Amino acid sequence: MKQNMTTEQISQIIRLAWEDRTSFEEIEKRTGLVEHEVIKIMRRELKPSSFRMWRKRVTGRITKHRKLLEISLKGPQNMDHED
Repeated sequence: MKQNMTTEQISQIIRLAWEDRTSFEEIEKRTGLVEHEVIKIMRRELKPSSFRMWRKRVTGRITKHRKLLEISLKGPQNMDHED
């Protein structure tokens, strides 16, 4: 994790993490921080109740995890349709 981040950098990370459509992969591209590092920052910077609410929102959220989104967009595979 980056040391000595400015208040502005921390605010940007928090803003990106709260946005539903910004994936953790995109946050990593923009900031260099991987998912577990973002979680550590959120845990440290947010009130406990706000952190729990955020974790509940992002856990398993398709748009926060690019791989889940890609799988979802491909749709069900090998489905047999009976007419």
